[in-house]
Amino acid sequence: MRTMMVSMKTALFVFLRWGLHFAVCRDVTLPDGPLYRVAGFSLSLPCAVSGYEGPRTQDFEWFLYRDDSGGRQMGVVSTRDKGFPYTPFQARVRNGELRVERDSGDKVRLVVQRLRADDQGKYECYTPSTDSKYQGNYSALVTVKVIPDTLQISYSRSLTGQPVPEGAELTLTCSAGIQSEQLTHLSITFGKRSAGEGLASEAGGEVSTVREIISIDKMLGVVPGRMYKKRYDDGEITLEKRNGEAGLGVYVMKMRAVQPDDTGSYYCEASQWIRDPDRSWQKIALRTLDIGNLTVRQLAESLSVTSSPKGEVTLQVGSPLILTCEVLGLPSQVNSGLLVQWMRRGSVSSDVAGTGGVEVEVARMSPDGVVSWGDDLSRSSGGSMEKVAEARYSLKLFSARPLDSGVYRCVVSVYAGRRDPGPSTPATLTQRSEGVTVNLKTKDVLVSAVAQLPRGPLLKRGSTITLICNATVTTTGPAQAQVQWLRWPIPVIKNGQRKASDVTLPDPPVEEKPRLVAALMYDGVAKIYANSSEVSVDRLSAVSYRLRVHTATMDDQGLYVCHAEAWGQDPHGGWYNTGAKAESNAVTVYLYARAADLLLIPLVVGVSSALFVGIVIIATVTCCFMKRLARQRAQK
Repeated sequence: MRTMMVSMKTALFVFLRWGLHFAVCRDVTLPDGPLYRVAGFSLSLPCAVSGYEGPRTQDFEWFLYRDDSGGRQMGVVSTRDKGFPYTPFQARVRNGELRVERDSGDKVRLVVQRLRADDQGKYECYTPSTDSKYQGNYSALVTVKVIPDTLQISYSRSLTGQPVPEGAELTLTCSAGIQSEQLTHLSITFGKRSAGEGLASEAGGEVSTVREIISIDKMLGVVPGRMYKKRYDDGEITLEKRNGEAGLGVYVMKMRAVQPDDTGSYYCEASQWIRDPDRSWQKIALRTLDIGNLTVRQLAESLSVTSSPKGEVTLQVGSPLILTCEVLGLPSQVNSGLLVQWMRRGSVSSDVAGTGGVEVEVARMSPDGVVSWGDDLSRSSGGSMEKVAEARYSLKLFSARPLDSGVYRCVVSVYAGRRDPGPSTPATLTQRSEGVTVNLKTKDVLVSAVAQLPRGPLLKRGSTITLICNATVTTTGPAQAQVQWLRWPIPVIKNGQRKASDVTLPDPPVEEKPRLVAALMYDGVAKIYANSSEVSVDRLSAVSYRLRVHTATMDDQGLYVCHAEAWGQDPHGGWYNTGAKAESNAVTVYLYARAADLLLIPLVVGVSSALFVGIVIIATVTCCFMKRLARQRAQK
């Protein structure tokens, strides 16, 4: 048993020693071959050494066995010996066309800048020994096949550099193809160098940043550039392949609407790809063709928006209002969508037309011709917005009202090159016209309002409160009063102030917020607002309006005010608020207690008094009786 254990340990020691010996064996590796590369383009062969002894920086020597040399070895280039190259390679090594680039101490690559047909053969990467013992492999071989250059590229029309309007469509066409006996793939890329960018200058200028716009890759997939992905996703940029002549493919890139940032120098790039035995893709040929320069003229340089009539317009109420908006400077060759809006600032309530207030939208026409009304939906039947000519739009209000006064502006948003923009598409440019001030003359209107509480029995809880408002409108032409009833709470009475039962109370305190009770509109429609009691409002005569609160509660007490507004009728039969208004005096409504409530008080007091007297009498009699009984028992 002991002998067996000794033999196992010996075998394990021998195995570990052999494994360690194997791990430190020198190993030189090159890619698997054969490798196919194109004449006139570069070759890069990586070579690595591992398992070596000695310094971390190893030397490398490259040899070539040409197909027609009968196996004769030719020195190409060495990292340690400048006189190593054979005569056919000496000039190419001196000018850097043949060189060794070091990735690390034990990894290098042989670079052949421009392959020649006679560069075909077997390449050997050899590493001189730095080991204490000669063991492992010190070189590796790979076969390189040099195939003819058949990559073709051309274009049918170049860019002239003439300014192109913003929003115009750009079409670039590039033809490319390869005719190789080997299975190779073709990729096409359209790109741009921004204006002013060029190659690095001799003085050390910055290298230009090339933007790839869109590509068809080696697997025939369309790939947008990083900065153009959104435009590609939105359908703004496309790339398609068509069949051309002589086996060439025709590649057509379209930009639906060019932008100012698209100014620059454009190129088309064709690349030939092959798949090496290790399954990696390698670019073996590339050609770039300059298509020309593009200059985009910005829309802001030519666009202007005008409105008419100019300056100030004064109209009688009820007259038609016609405003025109014209868009000038739109490029005729660009098919653009327009969003046209009419905006108004100010109203008849302003001291000066157009000053103050928030600007509101009156009407708009979308790029697809749909008209919608903004702040006043009633205008949809009392006005129109039309496209009267190309880039010319009109706004018509059939019967202008006082509230239509203010400053009008036409706002135009241009979607350059997009006839039917989506709801999230941003406008290329938005411009506003100068303002048109519209003043409306109204007839002289006087309004007066007087509120009263008719004489009658004292108002008690449960009674019907009746209030009369006499509202008079004095003007020429048809007019109506619109009456609203408001209620303030009764002010808190302090010492020295008048009581609520006084005939006249001060005006409602402005700091209190009134409660809207009911209204009778100019067209006779009654509106009842939130109230705990039943409320009705009606018209007794041409100038008399009545408010009734049925079965009144204590919450219905307060100061009642009548608010009257004058509405006029225009020649077309439409009604409008003239802006004239009046507020009546305040009428105090106070509810007294009912008779039943008054009888309840003495009844409660009488019952309480009787109970108190009875208790006192019973207590007194009982006390005297008990004392007398006690004295009688004591005498016995």
